Order: sequence, then structure tokens, then C-alpha cells
Amino acid sequence: MGQIKQILQLHQQGYGKKTIVKSLGISRKTVRAVLNKVEAGGWLLEELLSLGDPALESRLYAGNAAFTEEKFNQLKDRLDYYAAELERPHVTKRLLWEEYRQQFPDGYSHSQFQHHLLQHVRTKNTTMVLEHKPADKLMIDFAGKTTSYVDPQTGEIITCQLFVACLPYSSYFFAMAVPTQKLEDFIHALVSCIAFVGGVTSLLVPDNMKTAIAKASRYEPELNQALEDLANHYGFAVMPARVAHPQDKGAVEGHVKIAYAQIYARLRNRQFFSIADLNAAIKECVLKVNQTRMQNKPYSREEKFLADERPLLKSVPSELFQIKHYREYTVAKNCHILLMEDKHHYSVPHTYRGKKVKVIYTRSLVEIYYQGQRIACHQRDRAPGRYTYIKEHLASQQQQYLNLSYQYYLDQAVSISDKLKSVFAQRFEQDIPPEILYKSCNGWLALCKKTDKATVDKACQIALEVGNYSYKFFENLIKNKMTNLITEKPSTVPLPRHANVRGKDYYQQQLNINL
Repeated sequence: MGQIKQILQLHQQGYGKKTIVKSLGISRKTVRAVLNKVEAGGWLLEELLSLGDPALESRLYAGNAAFTEEKFNQLKDRLDYYAAELERPHVTKRLLWEEYRQQFPDGYSHSQFQHHLLQHVRTKNTTMVLEHKPADKLMIDFAGKTTSYVDPQTGEIITCQLFVACLPYSSYFFAMAVPTQKLEDFIHALVSCIAFVGGVTSLLVPDNMKTAIAKASRYEPELNQALEDLANHYGFAVMPARVAHPQDKGAVEGHVKIAYAQIYARLRNRQFFSIADLNAAIKECVLKVNQTRMQNKPYSREEKFLADERPLLKSVPSELFQIKHYREYTVAKNCHILLMEDKHHYSVPHTYRGKKVKVIYTRSLVEIYYQGQRIACHQRDRAPGRYTYIKEHLASQQQQYLNLSYQYYLDQAVSISDKLKSVFAQRFEQDIPPEILYKSCNGWLALCKKTDKATVDKACQIALEVGNYSYKFFENLIKNKMTNLITEKPSTVPLPRHANVRGKDYYQQQLNINL
């Protein structure tokens, strides 16, 4: 444009074309083209010389007349369709052009079609620079590439995921390796990041990863319950990036690239034998990034963060966050629910038998709710097949069963008969499960209440003599009235001597005769 203005100035001063060519050292064809364009446009030289370079260029070179042709209007109406199709898998610009030429045989050539399509795509993909407020957002993401360490016992290479986060206002950087992108590891990394930053921002901006977002939506994404609990615990809101819009979290996308250059590349020749050693090395790299002076800025990330952002962060709650798990169970007839993860039983007040309850449990606590009201709370016990109960939760007959013991039955027996106490004492010395002994003793007590004391004593005496303490034996003695058959033991007084008494001498004599 500078040369064009000089051509116009010399032409205004009355110089001819040959003189202008010699003075400016440019071709005659160029001078002729500029002056012909001015003449054809009917513009005044004073008006053109008063314009700035961009305005003068737009006046003289307003664009290609081809854009006004009918075939361009035909293509223009379909450019949005072609741009959308180009994003589909395996669709190429060549294929779209062939389909275009089938519909418009006299349309643009492949190169012109591609030019107009790419121009349209570029105008659609314009971006803007976002201004961030201090302590407003924490952006998080996982790097696409994995890192690893070596198992010292097996020599196996264990791959890890790299969690990356940043505060976009100060570009303060955080990264750590976790075993997987699963919920527990994701929450652990996020809690560690908050502890590293030392405060809480107003917003958390994650990607639409399945770990964080249960159901993606452009306007109202549904959060994972654990992430929602975490947000409520720390007091921040979650604003996921739009699906397929990485520019919504462009700051952390840039820090993923920084992680590749400053962590992956720096540690490429080092070998680690645990994830703790790997994270220690990553921490050193993160510290170096945060303390290094940024390009074109007179401060480092850490200096900017400590000066402008750290004082504005909300404080971290003193109570440690624990992941909550949610389940629904029906209370069994024994007034317990079975937590399937641990195969452990927990008691519920007996009035809720048969009701559906909501169970919320963490690594240390099990809470049971019915219609929004907490009805039971237990310390978590991972012992399978065991029962954790509160006595008051059980029905009266269950509470009575809990009172059963060896001493209980001895006390009950003494109130009836001392001999019955002796029978029970012998009964409990047998190697039989307590539950079976309790049922047997209950049978003895029930039968004794219907029988007179003398008969009970005789039956107990017989049981002690023969060593049979089963309920069935005792029942037979009572029902068959076998206790009446007991008589006094025979006298031990020797018989009187008389002539018919034969001693051993007699039998020895008979033996000798027979021999």
C-alpha cells in the first residue's frame, strides 16, 4: 500500500507513467494497473490518499468477483452441512467435493471448493481470550499419555495416570500420578490438589470424564454422587466443560502440554520402583515449573499465586472428606440389613422390619435412613458373616435370647431343684454348640413347670446316674412314669448259713470227679 500511495502522489503531481516507473523502480505494468483501477472506480486522488492502508486496500481490492457468482451462492448455502460432515469419521474433503459435483456439475474445481470450505471452517472456529478472576476456578484433567514405575518384586511395568490441575488466573500448576482414573483415585487426586493449593476456589471445571460426570449435557450435566458430595463438603460448585469443547478449559489443556515437556521429558531416563517415588519426582518438577519466571512476564506462577490468589481462597474444612456409597436394602426379619460389599450385617430398629431403607456408608461409618430420617448408625466392620447390632434395635424375644447364658440357666434351675442345677452343670460340660444347649435346657424348664418337684428330683437322679442329659430322655422318664419304678437298693447283709449252702470246696470236688 505504501508504493501505491507513492504512485498516486506522483500521478497527482502531474508526472507521467514512465517517470513514475523510473522514480519508484517498479514495473510499468503495475503502475498502469493501479492508475487504470483508480480511473475505472472514478475515485478522487485526494480521497484515496487520505485513507489509511487497510481502508485503501479494501477500496482498491474489494475482493474476488467470483464470490458474487451463482455457483458461489449455491455452495454457500451448503457450507454448514459440509463443515458438519467433515467432522464425521472417515469423511474427507475429496469425498464431499465429489458429492458436490454430482449435484452441481458446473460447480467449483476441487481446489476452489476446498479453499471456500476451509475459509468457512476457520470463521466458525474463532476463539477469544478469556479473562479469569483470582481464586475463581480450579481446572482439572487427566493427561492423555500414561506414566509408569517398575514393580521391584516381579519386574512388571505398572502404568499410572497423570492428574493435572491449574488455577487459570495465576497458572499455578499441580500434577500427581494415580493408579487409575477410577472414582477413588480421582477423588484422592482432587483432595490432594486442594491440600497442595491450600484453599478452595469458587468453581471446579472438570472434563466430561465418566468418573466425574454421570450424565453429560451441554446445559445441565448430572454430576457423579461422590463428586457432588465432595463439592458440598468443600463448598465449591462444579461447572463441567462442554462436550467436545476443550477450549472451555484451555488453561489446563495448556498445562497438560507443560506436563509432557517438564515431567514426562525430564523423567524419561529415570526408573522408579513405587508410585510414591514417582510422585516425589513429579513434585520436584511441579515445583520447578511454579518457581520459574514465565515468558514475557516479570514473575513466576508461584509469585503470582501467593501475591494475588492465595489470600482469596476459601479455607479447607478441618474434617477429612470420605467417599460416600449409597445402597438400598430391605430390612430382614431378624432386624438386620446385609451390606453386600463386606457381607456384614447391621441392625435396624425392629419396627422397620420389611421396610426399604437407604444405606450411606464410608470407609469408617454405616448410616441407615428411612424416608430421609436417620434410624441407625454403626461403625463399619468388614468381617464377613458377622453381626453388628444395638440391643435396643431388637424385638423383645430377640433381646431375651441375647440374655441366655450358662449362668442364666443355672439360676433358673436352682429355683426349681438343686438336682436340676447339677444336671444343667453336667449338660454344659458337653462339647455341644451353646444354641443347642439353650434349646435343650428350655425344654427341661418347660417340662419341670408342669411336673411336681419330687418327680423332677427322681428324673434328675436317674439322668445323673446313667449320664444321659438329653431332653428326650428326661421327657420319656416323666411321660412314661419311669421314676415310680425306682426302689431301694438290695441289702448287703449276708445270708444265714444252713445245710443247703454249697461253697467252693463242693464245686471243686465235683470238678475232680468229672475229670
